[in-house]
Amino acid sequence: MTHRSWVIMAMLAVVASGRAPAQQPDTTQATDSSAKKKAKAQPFAFADFTWLNGNSRQTESVLDTKAFTGEFRADVSYIGDFNHPSDHTLVGSSESGRTSEIQVQQLGIGGDFHYGNARGRLMTQFGMYSTMTPRNDASPGRGQWDLSDAYRYLSEASGGYHWDAMHGINLDAGIFMSYIGLFSYYNYDNWAYQPSYVSSNTPWFFNGIRVQTFPTDRLKIEYWLINGWQSYGMFNEAPGVGVQLLWRPNGAWSLVSNDYVGKDALAIPDRTRIHSDNSIQLKYFDDPQSTLDKAAFSFTLDVGCETGGGVSCAHDASLAPAQYFLGAMLYNRVWFAHDKLAVTIGGGGMNNPGRYLVLLPPINGATAFTGTPYFTENPGSTFKAWDGSATLDYMPDQFVTFRAELDHRAANVPYFAGPDGVTPPNGNVGAPGSTVPGWTPDLVKQETRLNFALLVKM
Repeated sequence: MTHRSWVIMAMLAVVASGRAPAQQPDTTQATDSSAKKKAKAQPFAFADFTWLNGNSRQTESVLDTKAFTGEFRADVSYIGDFNHPSDHTLVGSSESGRTSEIQVQQLGIGGDFHYGNARGRLMTQFGMYSTMTPRNDASPGRGQWDLSDAYRYLSEASGGYHWDAMHGINLDAGIFMSYIGLFSYYNYDNWAYQPSYVSSNTPWFFNGIRVQTFPTDRLKIEYWLINGWQSYGMFNEAPGVGVQLLWRPNGAWSLVSNDYVGKDALAIPDRTRIHSDNSIQLKYFDDPQSTLDKAAFSFTLDVGCETGGGVSCAHDASLAPAQYFLGAMLYNRVWFAHDKLAVTIGGGGMNNPGRYLVLLPPINGATAFTGTPYFTENPGSTFKAWDGSATLDYMPDQFVTFRAELDHRAANVPYFAGPDGVTPPNGNVGAPGSTVPGWTPDLVKQETRLNFALLVKM
């Protein structure tokens, strides 16, 4: 039988089977299209946002596995205070506590756990942070079991679940960062070492529940149900609630608004705190080939008040003292030499009648719970302050930053540690924060200092 006869017989067999001869279909395009429909864009992955203030500049992790991404942070600093306080105590900063000494400000080990849809984060805090952060929280003064010691060595500790809805939904419970005030709790992530008052005097962490929703890959809406304003426990009977709106329309803009309502005056259940924190960041120059290769600025405006319990947002008919917070800060940063060098200039100011957000000076061991008669936080007490800074960063790689910074801060009332310091001559006397007969702390209205820091993140 000839070759032509074989072909004719094959065609007849196909017809008899009811199928027309055809080329095998190419399913590659259909498969790729289906995968694209299923794979949604990851939130904020459409551009490089390592330039942002308060955001890590790393693009890779040293330890990254299917179930765990490790993280190590170290912040070691030396601060030279031109006031030369004899007790080496720094006042009014949540980033540093002592001067004229080399101190481990923060050392953290932890990372992110992720397997299937389960998620978790752990970051320890050793060093000065483990003492300074708890002493600024008055909530452990309510009730038994020492919350300050229970959480002292944890900066982040949460577990949660992820849903593949919209562009992602996350639910986390535990301690997580608040980022009210733009700057990160970790100085490696920031443009400056000492942030202005808007950041330094507002929450670094929340203890409670958050729900993150991503309607698009450029928008996040996050909801909070928390114990209170940077507090391990609850000040009264009502929790705090809040929401964050974060929008990044492209790789050059980032806009965020954080809004909060809570009852955060210890043992004053009818006093309500309201706070709105708003930041804009813009990268206005980006040319990797030039010597000056990048430039960006950030602007933050915070407004808030307390009302009830003998105070008001503004003077009312009952003559209740006005108790509010108004603060702003502006920073500009330029990068040189392929992002290995950077200079940041910035500063800001605040007005906080009633001083309810002012960091209490640690006079004679005073804490947020004990208070101190040497610096009252009563309704009607005034506090206005401003600051400025200049920061130089050397970043040889994405894991290390060498930082030098000049800071100047001033207030309308004596607030910063002067030459004689804020510690009695023979050390703390009596109960923390109590009056010491025959002694007064040396508080002054201005402070200038040099900060040097080695910052590591791996």
